[in-house]
Amino acid sequence: MQPVNRNPQIPPRSSRSAPRRDPAPSRAAYRMQRLWLTPFVRTALRVGLPAFVLTLGLGIYLADAGRRASISSIYTDLREKVKNRPEFMVNILAIDGASPELSEAVRSNLALPLPQSSLDIDLEAARARVTTLRAVADVDIRVQSGGILQVAVREREPAYVWRDHDGLWLIDGTGVKIAEITERSDRADLPLLAGEGADRAIAEAEQILLAAGPLLPRLRGLERLGERRWDIVLDRDQRILLPVDQPVLALERLIALDQAQDVLARDVAAVDLRLQNRPSLRLAPYALAEMRRARGIIPAESDL
Repeated sequence: MQPVNRNPQIPPRSSRSAPRRDPAPSRAAYRMQRLWLTPFVRTALRVGLPAFVLTLGLGIYLADAGRRASISSIYTDLREKVKNRPEFMVNILAIDGASPELSEAVRSNLALPLPQSSLDIDLEAARARVTTLRAVADVDIRVQSGGILQVAVREREPAYVWRDHDGLWLIDGTGVKIAEITERSDRADLPLLAGEGADRAIAEAEQILLAAGPLLPRLRGLERLGERRWDIVLDRDQRILLPVDQPVLALERLIALDQAQDVLARDVAAVDLRLQNRPSLRLAPYALAEMRRARGIIPAESDL
């Protein structure tokens, strides 16, 4: 006989002997759970998959040429309506900081047909066109309220007149050509530089001019020779030949000597300072002839 189970809380012996199910996941399920915990996979499923579906649907929709043409037409019409609104229209070109001649050159270079929408104006291209003018050092172009295109120009200031083989030029303190002039008298207030390479030695020329303070009333200009050194040209066709090295120091020594002995007030054609230890004087032709006559080298006209 089979024993009677008197306690209902205890399962029968046959139930206790039945095999139990393992609660651990299978190997495939474990790998899928680990894969799902990977950040790349989670991002790909949450973001990449919807984006792929959306892109695929959009590509299928735009595959039709008629739909593309319709969207392009709608965009073009909308853009034209927006850019032609009164608040986007530019009606006035205002130029500040430029002389009347430069203002006309700026207007000619810009060549902007007004009125025009500000959305059609390429400010960077307009700025590049203005900076091609020699007289323009810098420019700032902005669209102001009220339909005004504001062009703020910083004009180059002429500092010297430079004479080269092409003519006479106004140049600034960095040696950049500004404009051509026809006569030296057009800008007699500016120092004159001459010779090839003078525009590339502006800094040295400025130091020489500063050191030549007592000689400025007689100064006619500076001449660059061999693109290596300077000559100071004075009135009465006098020249001061400066050395390649330390020209300012040599000039200061000559000025001190002139103040003590009036060297430049005599009949001297040139003062050669190229050899700093042996400066030399070159007499004017008539002074040299008189000296030779005084020494009896050349007989006087009355003895002939």
